[in-house]
Amino acid sequence: MAEGGVARRRREEASGGAEEGRPVAAPRGSARKRRSAVELDRVIHERVRLGIVSALAVNDTLSFNDLKRLLGTSDGNLSVHARRLEEAGYVECIKSFQGRVPRTEYRLTPEGRRALERYLDHMEALIRHVRSP
Repeated sequence: MAEGGVARRRREEASGGAEEGRPVAAPRGSARKRRSAVELDRVIHERVRLGIVSALAVNDTLSFNDLKRLLGTSDGNLSVHARRLEEAGYVECIKSFQGRVPRTEYRLTPEGRRALERYLDHMEALIRHVRSP
């Protein structure tokens, strides 16, 4: 158990001390830019969650199996990431039955769409900044 705590602390130190779900400050620039910098949304920034949100941004709904196939991930991995997005209010989970077969579908919420737009704006600003002479 002690080693698990040590490993977690090392990961947090390596990532600047940020815990999952907490925003991370944008790259440093001038003091003026730092104050106005938008913080990176760590909920969306994780690869699988970004994939889920992006796929749902261009589809009204997607089933669990559709997302799993699109992202090439396992049931457990997709389930954990989808639940995290649901807890953040970014994704809505709709459970139903087709005959006797359970069906789980996901939809991007308006809050999730706004969060994705903020994230994309931030990434575009970073790209412009890095590419500027």
